[in-house]
Amino acid sequence: MSSWNRSRASCKLTVAGALSLSALCGCMSGPNFTPPPATIDTAYTRAQLPQLAQGSELTVVTSLPMPAQWWTLLGSPKLDDAIRAALQGNRDLSAARARLAQAQELTRVANAALYPQMDLSAMAARQKYGAAFLGPEFKLPAFNSFSIGPNVSYAFDFAGGRHRTVEQQLALEQSQQQQLQAAALAVSGNVAMQALAIASAQAQLEALEHVLSDDQRNLQLVQGAFDAGSATRVDVLNAQSQLANDQTLLPPLRRQVALARHALALLMGSTPGNFTAPDFRLSDFHLPAALPLAVPSELAHRRPDIQASEAQLHAATAAVGVAAANLYPQVSLSATASLQANVLSQIFSIGNGGYGLTGSLTAPLLNHGALRARERAAVDAMHAALADYQQSLLAAFSQVADSLEALDHDQELLGSEQAALETSTQSLALTRESYSAGNSGVLQVLDAQRQNQEARLGLVRVQGQRYQDTVQLLLALGGSVPEAAGEGEGARTASSAQP
Repeated sequence: MSSWNRSRASCKLTVAGALSLSALCGCMSGPNFTPPPATIDTAYTRAQLPQLAQGSELTVVTSLPMPAQWWTLLGSPKLDDAIRAALQGNRDLSAARARLAQAQELTRVANAALYPQMDLSAMAARQKYGAAFLGPEFKLPAFNSFSIGPNVSYAFDFAGGRHRTVEQQLALEQSQQQQLQAAALAVSGNVAMQALAIASAQAQLEALEHVLSDDQRNLQLVQGAFDAGSATRVDVLNAQSQLANDQTLLPPLRRQVALARHALALLMGSTPGNFTAPDFRLSDFHLPAALPLAVPSELAHRRPDIQASEAQLHAATAAVGVAAANLYPQVSLSATASLQANVLSQIFSIGNGGYGLTGSLTAPLLNHGALRARERAAVDAMHAALADYQQSLLAAFSQVADSLEALDHDQELLGSEQAALETSTQSLALTRESYSAGNSGVLQVLDAQRQNQEARLGLVRVQGQRYQDTVQLLLALGGSVPEAAGEGEGARTASSAQP
Protein backbone atom coordinates (compact mmCIF):
# COMPACT_ATOMS: atom_id res chain seq x y z
CA MET A 1 0.00 0.00 0.00
CA SER A 2 1.36 3.43 -0.90
CA SER A 3 2.02 6.09 1.74
CA TRP A 4 -0.90 8.15 0.33
CA ASN A 5 -3.34 5.21 0.64
CA ARG A 6 -2.09 4.37 4.12
CA SER A 7 -2.64 7.97 5.17
CA ARG A 8 -6.18 7.97 3.81
CA ALA A 9 -6.98 4.68 5.56
CA SER A 10 -5.64 6.05 8.84
CA CYS A 11 -7.85 9.13 8.49
CA LYS A 12 -10.92 6.99 7.81
CA LEU A 13 -10.29 4.86 10.91
CA THR A 14 -9.73 7.95 13.01
CA VAL A 15 -13.00 9.58 11.91
CA ALA A 16 -14.96 6.33 12.35
CA GLY A 17 -13.54 5.90 15.83
CA ALA A 18 -14.38 9.49 16.73
CA LEU A 19 -17.98 9.12 15.62
CA SER A 20 -18.39 5.85 17.51
CA LEU A 21 -16.90 7.26 20.69
CA SER A 22 -19.09 10.35 20.46
CA ALA A 23 -22.19 8.21 20.05
CA LEU A 24 -21.28 6.16 23.11
CA CYS A 25 -20.27 9.01 25.39
CA GLY A 26 -22.48 11.90 24.25
CA CYS A 27 -25.15 13.33 26.52
CA MET A 28 -27.41 16.37 26.50
CA SER A 29 -26.86 19.14 29.03
CA GLY A 30 -29.63 21.36 30.31
CA PRO A 31 -33.39 20.81 30.59
CA ASN A 32 -35.42 19.12 27.89
CA PHE A 33 -38.18 21.30 26.47
CA THR A 34 -41.78 20.38 27.26
CA PRO A 35 -44.58 22.39 25.60
CA PRO A 36 -46.66 24.35 28.14
CA PRO A 37 -49.92 22.61 29.05
CA ALA A 38 -53.10 23.60 27.26
CA THR A 39 -55.48 25.94 29.04
CA ILE A 40 -58.32 24.41 31.01
CA ASP A 41 -60.66 27.36 30.54
CA THR A 42 -64.06 26.40 29.15
CA ALA A 43 -65.20 29.86 28.04
CA TYR A 44 -63.67 33.11 26.84
CA THR A 45 -65.95 35.39 28.86
CA ARG A 46 -68.47 35.20 31.67
CA ALA A 47 -71.02 37.17 29.62
CA GLN A 48 -74.01 35.21 28.34
CA LEU A 49 -73.87 36.69 24.79
CA PRO A 50 -77.63 36.35 24.14
CA GLN A 51 -77.40 38.03 20.72
CA LEU A 52 -74.98 35.34 19.48
CA ALA A 53 -76.86 32.39 20.94
CA GLN A 54 -78.25 29.56 18.83
CA GLY A 55 -81.20 30.75 16.78
CA SER A 56 -80.02 34.38 16.54
CA GLU A 57 -79.38 36.15 13.26
CA LEU A 58 -75.61 35.68 13.76
CA THR A 59 -74.22 32.83 15.86
CA VAL A 60 -70.78 31.45 16.77
CA VAL A 61 -70.30 27.68 16.53
CA THR A 62 -67.33 25.79 18.01
CA SER A 63 -67.82 22.81 15.70
CA LEU A 64 -67.54 24.92 12.57
CA PRO A 65 -64.05 24.76 11.00
CA MET A 66 -62.18 27.89 9.93
CA PRO A 67 -61.98 28.11 6.12
CA ALA A 68 -58.59 27.91 4.41
CA GLN A 69 -58.87 31.64 3.69
CA TRP A 70 -60.64 33.27 6.62
CA TRP A 71 -61.72 36.37 4.67
CA THR A 72 -63.94 34.32 2.36
CA LEU A 73 -66.49 34.34 5.21
CA LEU A 74 -67.15 38.00 4.29
CA GLY A 75 -68.27 36.98 0.80
CA SER A 76 -66.51 39.80 -1.09
CA PRO A 77 -64.64 39.01 -4.35
CA LYS A 78 -63.13 42.51 -4.26
CA LEU A 79 -61.66 41.80 -0.84
CA ASP A 80 -60.33 38.43 -2.04
CA ASP A 81 -58.40 40.14 -4.85
CA ALA A 82 -57.11 42.91 -2.57
CA ILE A 83 -55.78 40.48 0.06
CA ARG A 84 -54.08 38.28 -2.53
CA ALA A 85 -52.38 41.35 -4.01
CA ALA A 86 -51.24 42.46 -0.55
CA LEU A 87 -49.83 39.02 0.31
CA GLN A 88 -47.69 39.22 -2.81
CA GLY A 89 -46.66 42.87 -2.70
CA ASN A 90 -46.35 43.71 1.00
CA ARG A 91 -42.79 44.62 1.95
CA ASP A 92 -43.13 43.50 5.57
CA LEU A 93 -43.98 40.01 4.33
CA SER A 94 -40.98 40.08 1.98
CA ALA A 95 -38.76 40.92 4.96
CA ALA A 96 -40.36 38.15 7.03
CA ARG A 97 -39.74 35.62 4.24
CA ALA A 98 -36.11 36.69 4.03
CA ARG A 99 -35.70 36.32 7.80
CA LEU A 100 -37.17 32.83 7.58
CA ALA A 101 -34.71 31.91 4.82
CA GLN A 102 -31.89 33.29 6.97
CA ALA A 103 -33.01 31.17 9.93
CA GLN A 104 -33.11 28.07 7.73
CA GLU A 105 -29.55 28.65 6.55
CA LEU A 106 -28.37 29.22 10.13
CA THR A 107 -29.96 25.89 11.06
CA ARG A 108 -27.89 24.21 8.35
CA VAL A 109 -24.79 25.92 9.71
CA ALA A 110 -25.49 24.63 13.22
CA ASN A 111 -26.26 21.14 11.93
CA ALA A 112 -23.00 20.99 9.99
CA ALA A 113 -21.04 21.31 13.25
CA LEU A 114 -22.23 17.83 14.27
CA TYR A 115 -20.15 16.18 11.55
CA PRO A 116 -16.43 15.99 10.78
CA GLN A 117 -15.04 18.98 8.91
CA MET A 118 -12.64 18.44 6.01
CA ASP A 119 -10.47 21.06 4.33
CA LEU A 120 -7.88 20.88 1.59
CA SER A 121 -4.67 22.73 2.32
CA ALA A 122 -1.64 23.39 0.16
CA MET A 123 1.61 25.00 1.20
CA ALA A 124 4.72 26.30 -0.53
CA ALA A 125 7.63 27.66 1.51
CA ARG A 126 11.31 28.49 1.37
CA GLN A 127 13.13 28.22 4.65
CA LYS A 128 16.60 28.45 6.19
CA TYR A 129 17.47 27.44 9.75
CA GLY A 130 19.99 29.33 11.82
CA ALA A 131 23.19 27.66 12.95
CA ALA A 132 22.11 27.45 16.57
CA PHE A 133 18.83 25.74 15.73
CA LEU A 134 20.20 22.31 14.75
CA GLY A 135 23.64 22.63 16.33
CA PRO A 136 27.04 23.26 14.78
CA GLU A 137 27.21 19.77 13.25
CA PHE A 138 24.32 20.45 10.92
CA LYS A 139 24.51 23.26 8.42
CA LEU A 140 21.51 23.07 6.15
CA PRO A 141 21.30 25.41 3.21
CA ALA A 142 18.06 27.19 2.39
CA PHE A 143 15.51 24.80 0.94
CA ASN A 144 12.03 24.71 -0.58
CA SER A 145 9.12 22.67 0.77
CA PHE A 146 5.75 21.83 -0.75
CA SER A 147 2.74 19.92 0.64
CA ILE A 148 -0.84 19.25 -0.30
CA GLY A 149 -3.53 17.15 1.37
CA PRO A 150 -6.77 17.07 3.37
CA ASN A 151 -7.26 18.05 7.00
CA VAL A 152 -10.05 16.39 8.97
CA SER A 153 -11.25 17.66 12.33
CA TYR A 154 -13.99 16.55 14.66
CA ALA A 155 -15.18 17.95 17.98
CA PHE A 156 -16.74 15.45 20.37
CA ASP A 157 -20.09 16.56 21.71
CA PHE A 158 -19.85 14.83 25.09
CA ALA A 159 -21.97 17.46 26.86
CA GLY A 160 -24.45 17.87 24.00
CA GLY A 161 -23.74 21.54 23.47
CA ARG A 162 -23.73 21.29 19.69
CA HIS A 163 -26.92 19.25 19.64
CA ARG A 164 -28.53 21.88 21.88
CA THR A 165 -27.33 24.55 19.46
CA VAL A 166 -29.05 22.76 16.58
CA GLU A 167 -32.16 22.36 18.72
CA GLN A 168 -32.07 26.07 19.56
CA GLN A 169 -31.67 27.10 15.92
CA LEU A 170 -34.47 24.80 14.80
CA ALA A 171 -36.74 26.44 17.38
CA LEU A 172 -35.72 29.89 16.15
CA GLU A 173 -36.49 28.78 12.61
CA GLN A 174 -39.92 27.60 13.74
CA SER A 175 -40.43 30.94 15.46
CA GLN A 176 -39.62 32.78 12.23
CA GLN A 177 -42.05 30.54 10.36
CA GLN A 178 -44.82 31.40 12.80
CA GLN A 179 -43.89 35.09 12.75
CA LEU A 180 -44.24 35.01 8.97
CA GLN A 181 -47.67 33.43 9.39
CA ALA A 182 -48.60 36.07 11.97
CA ALA A 183 -47.41 38.84 9.66
CA ALA A 184 -49.49 37.45 6.80
CA LEU A 185 -52.50 37.24 9.10
CA ALA A 186 -51.95 40.86 10.19
CA VAL A 187 -51.62 42.04 6.58
CA SER A 188 -54.80 40.26 5.50
CA GLY A 189 -56.63 41.62 8.54
CA ASN A 190 -55.44 45.18 7.94
CA VAL A 191 -56.54 45.01 4.30
CA ALA A 192 -59.98 43.86 5.42
CA MET A 193 -60.21 46.60 8.06
CA GLN A 194 -59.20 49.34 5.61
CA ALA A 195 -61.63 47.99 3.01
CA LEU A 196 -64.41 48.09 5.59
CA ALA A 197 -63.35 51.59 6.65
CA ILE A 198 -63.75 52.72 3.04
CA ALA A 199 -67.09 50.96 2.69
CA SER A 200 -68.41 52.35 5.98
CA ALA A 201 -67.33 55.91 5.20
CA GLN A 202 -68.84 55.65 1.72
CA ALA A 203 -72.11 54.41 3.21
CA GLN A 204 -72.12 57.31 5.68
CA LEU A 205 -71.47 59.73 2.82
CA GLU A 206 -74.45 58.29 0.95
CA ALA A 207 -76.60 58.58 4.08
CA LEU A 208 -75.39 62.14 4.56
CA GLU A 209 -76.26 63.00 0.98
CA HIS A 210 -79.77 61.81 1.79
CA VAL A 211 -79.76 64.00 4.90
CA LEU A 212 -78.61 67.02 2.87
CA SER A 213 -81.40 66.34 0.41
CA ASP A 214 -83.84 66.45 3.35
CA ASP A 215 -82.25 69.70 4.49
CA GLN A 216 -82.90 71.16 1.07
CA ARG A 217 -86.50 70.01 1.25
CA ASN A 218 -86.91 71.59 4.67
CA LEU A 219 -85.38 74.83 3.47
CA GLN A 220 -87.71 74.92 0.48
CA LEU A 221 -90.64 74.14 2.74
CA VAL A 222 -89.77 76.93 5.17
CA GLN A 223 -88.94 79.34 2.35
CA GLY A 224 -92.35 78.67 0.80
CA ALA A 225 -94.06 79.29 4.13
CA PHE A 226 -92.04 82.49 4.55
CA ASP A 227 -93.05 83.70 1.12
CA ALA A 228 -96.68 82.91 2.01
CA GLY A 229 -96.31 84.89 5.22
CA SER A 230 -96.78 81.93 7.59
CA ALA A 231 -93.12 81.68 8.66
CA THR A 232 -90.59 84.13 9.98
CA ARG A 233 -87.12 85.05 8.85
CA VAL A 234 -85.78 83.20 11.91
CA ASP A 235 -87.37 80.00 10.63
CA VAL A 236 -85.56 80.41 7.33
CA LEU A 237 -82.24 81.04 9.07
CA ASN A 238 -82.74 77.95 11.26
CA ALA A 239 -83.29 75.81 8.16
CA GLN A 240 -80.23 77.30 6.45
CA SER A 241 -78.15 76.73 9.59
CA GLN A 242 -79.20 73.07 9.69
CA LEU A 243 -78.09 72.61 6.07
CA ALA A 244 -74.75 74.34 6.70
CA ASN A 245 -74.06 72.28 9.82
CA ASP A 246 -74.79 68.99 8.07
CA GLN A 247 -72.48 69.94 5.19
CA THR A 248 -69.59 70.16 7.67
CA LEU A 249 -69.89 66.39 8.18
CA LEU A 250 -68.75 65.68 4.60
CA PRO A 251 -65.00 66.58 4.78
CA PRO A 252 -64.15 64.27 7.75
CA LEU A 253 -65.77 61.31 6.00
CA ARG A 254 -63.94 62.07 2.75
CA ARG A 255 -60.73 62.28 4.77
CA GLN A 256 -61.43 58.82 6.24
CA VAL A 257 -61.83 57.40 2.73
CA ALA A 258 -58.58 59.00 1.55
CA LEU A 259 -56.58 57.76 4.55
CA ALA A 260 -57.96 54.23 4.20
CA ARG A 261 -57.02 54.19 0.50
CA HIS A 262 -53.51 55.37 1.32
CA ALA A 263 -53.22 52.64 3.97
CA LEU A 264 -54.30 50.06 1.39
CA ALA A 265 -51.61 51.29 -0.99
CA LEU A 266 -48.98 50.82 1.71
CA LEU A 267 -50.24 47.32 2.53
CA MET A 268 -50.01 46.35 -1.13
CA GLY A 269 -46.48 47.69 -1.53
CA SER A 270 -47.38 50.72 -3.60
CA THR A 271 -47.44 54.49 -3.27
CA PRO A 272 -50.75 56.37 -3.06
CA GLY A 273 -49.98 58.14 -6.32
CA ASN A 274 -49.62 54.86 -8.23
CA PHE A 275 -52.49 53.00 -6.59
CA THR A 276 -56.18 52.86 -7.39
CA ALA A 277 -58.18 51.41 -4.51
CA PRO A 278 -61.22 49.25 -5.23
CA ASP A 279 -64.55 50.98 -4.70
CA PHE A 280 -65.63 49.01 -1.64
CA ARG A 281 -69.26 49.21 -0.58
CA LEU A 282 -70.99 47.69 2.43
CA SER A 283 -73.26 45.86 0.00
CA ASP A 284 -70.14 43.98 -1.23
CA PHE A 285 -69.84 42.21 2.13
CA HIS A 286 -72.07 39.44 3.46
CA LEU A 287 -71.86 37.67 6.79
CA PRO A 288 -72.74 33.98 7.13
CA ALA A 289 -75.36 32.96 9.66
CA ALA A 290 -72.67 31.19 11.74
CA LEU A 291 -69.04 32.06 12.50
CA PRO A 292 -66.39 29.49 13.56
CA LEU A 293 -65.25 29.66 17.17
CA ALA A 294 -62.31 27.61 18.45
CA VAL A 295 -62.67 26.09 21.89
CA PRO A 296 -60.27 27.70 24.42
CA SER A 297 -58.00 24.65 24.60
CA GLU A 298 -57.33 24.89 20.85
CA LEU A 299 -56.61 28.61 20.65
CA ALA A 300 -52.88 28.30 21.37
CA HIS A 301 -52.50 25.88 18.46
CA ARG A 302 -54.34 28.17 16.02
CA ARG A 303 -52.71 31.51 16.81
CA PRO A 304 -49.34 31.92 15.05
CA ASP A 305 -48.16 34.57 17.51
CA ILE A 306 -48.65 32.14 20.41
CA GLN A 307 -46.86 29.37 18.52
CA ALA A 308 -44.01 31.80 17.81
CA SER A 309 -43.79 32.56 21.54
CA GLU A 310 -43.71 28.83 22.29
CA ALA A 311 -40.89 28.36 19.78
CA GLN A 312 -38.99 31.23 21.43
CA LEU A 313 -39.45 29.48 24.78
CA HIS A 314 -38.10 26.27 23.22
CA ALA A 315 -35.06 28.17 21.90
CA ALA A 316 -34.45 29.77 25.31
CA THR A 317 -34.65 26.33 26.97
CA ALA A 318 -32.10 24.91 24.52
CA ALA A 319 -29.84 27.92 25.19
CA VAL A 320 -29.65 26.80 28.84
CA GLY A 321 -28.24 23.49 27.60
CA VAL A 322 -25.69 25.29 25.43
CA ALA A 323 -24.53 27.37 28.41
CA ALA A 324 -24.39 24.28 30.66
CA ALA A 325 -22.33 22.35 28.10
CA ASN A 326 -19.68 25.07 28.14
CA LEU A 327 -18.94 24.14 31.77
CA TYR A 328 -17.55 20.75 30.70
CA PRO A 329 -14.26 19.89 28.96
CA GLN A 330 -14.18 20.17 25.19
CA VAL A 331 -12.44 17.37 23.30
CA SER A 332 -11.51 17.53 19.63
CA LEU A 333 -9.53 15.36 17.24
CA SER A 334 -7.84 16.34 13.99
CA ALA A 335 -6.05 14.31 11.36
CA THR A 336 -3.99 15.34 8.35
CA ALA A 337 -2.79 13.41 5.35
CA SER A 338 -0.51 15.15 2.88
CA LEU A 339 2.01 14.69 0.10
CA GLN A 340 5.31 16.44 0.83
CA ALA A 341 8.36 17.20 -1.29
CA ASN A 342 11.22 19.65 -1.62
CA VAL A 343 10.68 19.87 -5.37
CA LEU A 344 7.24 20.74 -6.68
CA SER A 345 7.47 18.34 -9.63
CA GLN A 346 8.08 15.39 -7.29
CA ILE A 347 5.21 16.03 -4.87
CA PHE A 348 3.05 13.24 -6.33
CA SER A 349 5.84 10.67 -6.30
CA ILE A 350 5.50 7.38 -4.40
CA GLY A 351 6.77 7.56 -0.85
CA ASN A 352 6.06 11.24 -0.27
CA GLY A 353 2.96 10.67 1.84
CA GLY A 354 2.69 11.70 5.45
CA TYR A 355 0.03 12.03 8.09
CA GLY A 356 -0.57 13.43 11.54
CA LEU A 357 -3.09 12.88 14.32
CA THR A 358 -3.76 15.42 17.06
CA GLY A 359 -6.09 15.29 20.02
CA SER A 360 -6.86 18.24 22.26
CA LEU A 361 -8.76 18.84 25.49
CA THR A 362 -9.82 22.21 26.77
CA ALA A 363 -11.37 22.55 30.20
CA PRO A 364 -12.39 25.72 32.03
CA LEU A 365 -10.26 26.35 35.10
CA LEU A 366 -10.42 30.01 36.03
CA ASN A 367 -12.94 32.35 34.41
CA HIS A 368 -14.07 34.29 37.49
CA GLY A 369 -17.57 32.77 37.35
CA ALA A 370 -18.29 33.92 33.79
CA LEU A 371 -19.53 30.52 32.58
CA ARG A 372 -21.79 30.02 35.59
CA ALA A 373 -23.11 33.55 35.15
CA ARG A 374 -23.88 32.80 31.49
CA GLU A 375 -25.78 29.69 32.55
CA ARG A 376 -27.79 31.65 35.12
CA ALA A 377 -28.45 34.35 32.53
CA ALA A 378 -29.75 31.69 30.13
CA VAL A 379 -32.07 30.38 32.85
CA ASP A 380 -33.33 33.91 33.47
CA ALA A 381 -33.93 34.34 29.73
CA MET A 382 -35.88 31.07 29.74
CA HIS A 383 -38.09 32.34 32.58
CA ALA A 384 -38.65 35.59 30.67
CA ALA A 385 -39.62 33.63 27.55
CA LEU A 386 -42.10 31.61 29.61
CA ALA A 387 -43.66 34.82 30.95
CA ASP A 388 -43.83 36.21 27.40
CA TYR A 389 -45.61 33.05 26.25
CA GLN A 390 -48.09 33.25 29.12
CA GLN A 391 -48.73 36.93 28.40
CA SER A 392 -49.35 36.25 24.70
CA LEU A 393 -51.85 33.54 25.68
CA LEU A 394 -53.65 35.90 28.09
CA ALA A 395 -53.74 38.63 25.43
CA ALA A 396 -55.23 36.19 22.91
CA PHE A 397 -58.03 35.19 25.29
CA SER A 398 -58.71 38.86 26.03
CA GLN A 399 -58.91 39.69 22.31
CA VAL A 400 -61.36 36.87 21.64
CA ALA A 401 -63.49 37.91 24.63
CA ASP A 402 -63.48 41.54 23.49
CA SER A 403 -64.52 40.59 19.97
CA LEU A 404 -67.31 38.25 21.14
CA GLU A 405 -68.83 40.84 23.44
CA ALA A 406 -68.43 43.58 20.81
CA LEU A 407 -70.28 41.42 18.27
CA ASP A 408 -73.02 40.69 20.78
CA HIS A 409 -73.48 44.40 21.48
CA ASP A 410 -73.38 45.16 17.75
CA GLN A 411 -76.25 42.76 17.17
CA GLU A 412 -78.27 44.40 19.93
CA LEU A 413 -77.42 47.91 18.72
CA LEU A 414 -78.24 47.01 15.13
CA GLY A 415 -81.80 46.10 16.08
CA SER A 416 -82.18 49.31 18.09
CA GLU A 417 -80.85 51.48 15.25
CA GLN A 418 -83.18 49.85 12.72
CA ALA A 419 -86.15 50.50 14.99
CA ALA A 420 -84.99 54.06 15.62
CA LEU A 421 -84.68 54.73 11.89
CA GLU A 422 -88.15 53.43 11.12
CA THR A 423 -89.69 55.48 13.94
CA SER A 424 -87.80 58.69 13.11
CA THR A 425 -88.64 58.41 9.40
CA GLN A 426 -92.34 58.16 10.18
CA SER A 427 -92.07 60.99 12.71
CA LEU A 428 -90.32 63.26 10.21
CA ALA A 429 -92.99 62.67 7.56
CA LEU A 430 -95.81 63.42 10.00
CA THR A 431 -94.05 66.52 11.35
CA ARG A 432 -93.64 67.90 7.85
CA GLU A 433 -97.31 67.34 7.11
CA SER A 434 -98.19 69.04 10.39
CA TYR A 435 -95.94 71.99 9.54
CA SER A 436 -97.49 72.32 6.11
CA ALA A 437 -100.92 72.38 7.76
CA GLY A 438 -99.73 75.05 10.19
CA ASN A 439 -100.05 72.83 13.25
CA SER A 440 -96.35 72.79 14.22
CA GLY A 441 -93.33 75.05 14.00
CA VAL A 442 -90.10 74.79 12.07
CA LEU A 443 -88.14 73.81 15.19
CA GLN A 444 -90.22 70.66 15.48
CA VAL A 445 -89.43 69.80 11.88
CA LEU A 446 -85.71 70.39 12.40
CA ASP A 447 -85.73 68.33 15.59
CA ALA A 448 -87.48 65.44 13.84
CA GLN A 449 -85.01 65.64 10.99
CA ARG A 450 -82.05 65.66 13.41
CA GLN A 451 -83.35 62.49 15.04
CA ASN A 452 -83.81 60.89 11.65
CA GLN A 453 -80.31 61.92 10.61
CA GLU A 454 -78.75 60.45 13.74
CA ALA A 455 -80.66 57.21 13.30
CA ARG A 456 -79.68 56.93 9.62
CA LEU A 457 -75.99 57.56 10.26
CA GLY A 458 -76.07 55.40 13.39
CA LEU A 459 -77.42 52.43 11.44
CA VAL A 460 -74.69 52.75 8.84
CA ARG A 461 -72.00 53.02 11.51
CA VAL A 462 -73.16 49.95 13.41
CA GLN A 463 -73.39 47.95 10.17
CA GLY A 464 -69.77 48.80 9.38
CA GLN A 465 -68.72 48.20 12.99
CA ARG A 466 -70.30 44.76 12.99
CA TYR A 467 -68.20 43.76 9.99
CA GLN A 468 -65.07 45.17 11.61
CA ASP A 469 -65.75 43.34 14.88
CA THR A 470 -66.29 40.15 12.87
CA VAL A 471 -62.88 40.60 11.29
CA GLN A 472 -61.36 41.20 14.72
CA LEU A 473 -62.90 37.95 15.99
CA LEU A 474 -61.59 35.93 13.05
CA LEU A 475 -58.11 37.41 13.50
CA ALA A 476 -58.19 36.80 17.26
CA LEU A 477 -59.01 33.15 16.54
CA GLY A 478 -55.95 32.84 14.29
CA GLY A 479 -57.57 32.82 10.86
CA SER A 480 -55.78 30.71 8.28
CA VAL A 481 -53.59 32.34 5.59
CA PRO A 482 -52.26 29.53 3.36
CA GLU A 483 -50.35 32.01 1.18
CA ALA A 484 -48.09 32.97 4.09
CA ALA A 485 -45.07 31.12 2.64
CA GLY A 486 -45.62 33.18 -0.50
CA GLU A 487 -43.48 33.28 -3.61
CA GLY A 488 -41.06 35.97 -2.44
CA GLU A 489 -37.34 35.79 -3.12
CA GLY A 490 -36.63 34.81 0.47
CA ALA A 491 -39.05 31.90 0.60
CA ARG A 492 -37.38 28.50 0.58
CA THR A 493 -38.22 24.99 1.59
CA ALA A 494 -38.13 24.22 5.30
CA SER A 495 -34.86 23.00 6.72
CA SER A 496 -34.48 19.27 7.10
CA ALA A 497 -31.76 19.48 9.75
CA GLN A 498 -32.47 17.49 12.87
CA PRO A 499 -30.69 17.70 16.22
